[in-house]
Amino acid sequence: MSKGNRAGRWALAMASLMAAGVGQAQTTVLSPVRVEGEQEAALRASVQQERARLARVPGGTNLVEPQREGRLATLRDALDYQPGIVIQDFFGGTDQPRLNIRGSGIQSNPVNRGVLLLQDGLPLNEADGSFVIGLLEPRNAALISARRGANAIAPGATTLGGEIDFQSLTGADERASARVEAGSFGKYAVQAAGGWQGEKADGRISASQDWYKGYRHHSRSRRGSVQANLGFVLDNGFENRTYLNWTDLRFQIPNVVPKSWIWSDPRGVMGDGNSPQDRMMNIYQRDPRRHTQQLRLANLSRWGDERLSQTVGVYWQNTDDSFKNPTFYTDTDSDTAGAQWSLDGKAGEQVDYRLAASFANSSMDRKLYAVSPLNGSRLQRFGNYDLTARNLDLSSGASWRFAPDWSLSGDLKWSQVERNARNRDTGNKIDQDWRYLTPRVGMNWTPTQDLRLFANYSRSHEAPTFWEIVNGDVAANNPAAATSKIARLDVQKARTVELGAVGQYGQPRWEGEWSITAYRSEVTDELLSMFDASGNNQATLNYGDGTRHQGVEVGVSGVAPLFDTMGLQYRLAWTYSDFRFRGGEYAGNRIAGVPRNLLSAEVLLRSGAWRFGPNVRWLVSDTPTDHANTAATYQDSYALLGFSVHYQPSSQWRLWLQADNLTDRRYASSYVIRGKIGAQPPAAQQPTFLQGTGRSITAGLSYRY
Repeated sequence: MSKGNRAGRWALAMASLMAAGVGQAQTTVLSPVRVEGEQEAALRASVQQERARLARVPGGTNLVEPQREGRLATLRDALDYQPGIVIQDFFGGTDQPRLNIRGSGIQSNPVNRGVLLLQDGLPLNEADGSFVIGLLEPRNAALISARRGANAIAPGATTLGGEIDFQSLTGADERASARVEAGSFGKYAVQAAGGWQGEKADGRISASQDWYKGYRHHSRSRRGSVQANLGFVLDNGFENRTYLNWTDLRFQIPNVVPKSWIWSDPRGVMGDGNSPQDRMMNIYQRDPRRHTQQLRLANLSRWGDERLSQTVGVYWQNTDDSFKNPTFYTDTDSDTAGAQWSLDGKAGEQVDYRLAASFANSSMDRKLYAVSPLNGSRLQRFGNYDLTARNLDLSSGASWRFAPDWSLSGDLKWSQVERNARNRDTGNKIDQDWRYLTPRVGMNWTPTQDLRLFANYSRSHEAPTFWEIVNGDVAANNPAAATSKIARLDVQKARTVELGAVGQYGQPRWEGEWSITAYRSEVTDELLSMFDASGNNQATLNYGDGTRHQGVEVGVSGVAPLFDTMGLQYRLAWTYSDFRFRGGEYAGNRIAGVPRNLLSAEVLLRSGAWRFGPNVRWLVSDTPTDHANTAATYQDSYALLGFSVHYQPSSQWRLWLQADNLTDRRYASSYVIRGKIGAQPPAAQQPTFLQGTGRSITAGLSYRY
């Protein structure tokens, strides 16, 4: 029996034990409530508590209540209308969308980096900083909070992108729930969950399954997930919660095509034609795909009071990842373990302080195999690596309310980071370690209860992952000559200045909130990934001549009355990114892969149990796909129009329908990034783009009690 199957059986067995506890526990019948955190549960912040915590951050933040959404199959469904968070779809299923905040990690696909993902405050990333974004299950999140940039508070969050925290639904949130979804191109999803709450304890278990045949050829995907947690509170205030996650993610990869295919063959893949290029990169024969299984266990404890409290968490996860691109396999078996401690206290009424420490260790076994161009089978092994990543992070911070409307805060993080790689076959190895300080100082001014202005100055550091350090080099027409190498890379560093404001406006029937943040980051040794002419990852390098990331992040949301029984609900997010090379070969050019203007907006008419209206996702500006800014390979701008209908006759039942890309617009959802387009083949013929999904409709029904 494979390790993945054993992990899955163990996860289901653990889940069954928790479910047995659900049946045996004495439950308290609660009146129906919306998920706003009003029911107390161990180690779960309410919406009000999380909003108050974010209001103390002198920088850009986001707070999302995903259970208010209809469709929740992917991370974009939950975060689509959030300023400063950019998600670019790949194939449209449960695959691997590209996530970035302020340009951190924009070029890291197929495995993401640049943002620290947290579950209930504990890291989800591997110790080298990488994560498989398709493993996330937003249906099980009660809240999602993001602290962009250096505003992150976790001791290990030192990157330019900051952190996103997924706070789990508990037994206090719901006793039972079920969700069914179906849509175009063979999309189906089911989820069922059960929970209970006693006087001092609660628990919840959820199981979900997604299937997607895919819009493009060779783009099937499937994801199964089991998630459970069990928490209790003692009479002395000690809180504890244990978490179990098991996920099985599988998807085919249709890969990139030349730009002209976006209009001529929006579902096509290389191999649908009979040109020399089709025959060499035939996707049906090479059969690129990915299969990732992850089992995760975590435990979190907290004790103390408002004056002084401590939190301790430990976690372990095993990730078995088989990633096959058109030219080679990468098989990785990773064990990651970590621990985190924090202390929060008050010194008088004006000073809050925080101390924290975290440690994480990942041991990875990674093997590289060439792919047969004839039938996709494994050929010779050309890389056999023992990889170890370790992080030790210490942090301290304080906030001083030196006047009724003013507060000054500062944080200092010290990190010791190791990335050690050894090729067992050749004996070649590189041991790399860095030590660095990551400071931040910021200020909040609240002249009225409806307005807060902030400013901060910070530094950030991001060590490379093993997806950048270990590289395979396989020619599409000569797999026998495949080689691998270990790259010596440096830490990406940045200095950032940030200014912004958050406000509320209106009366009870006409109210809303807005935010605007502007930042400028001077980046040194930026990690840039390059792809070859066939669209396969080639290498990662540090750009030694400096880059600049600057932008504006704007969010607006609210409600407005129309008549006595009707109103409008609206939300808008605009993210402007101006990222450029300061010097060197590409001086003055835009950094490839970063949408310059991205706008998402929705307006819903509310009448009784009904909400319905249009939405738009608008890529306002063309985007370069190579750092030389070759005009022939820009991603063209596009606007995708949608429409949604929601019917909620009671607090338990909800029906919804979501129509996307109503005009059946043909567009590129994403692309690979190159330094400079080569002469052969010509730029327009090089496989670069992933076609976006055509017109689609998804409908769903959910029940919560």
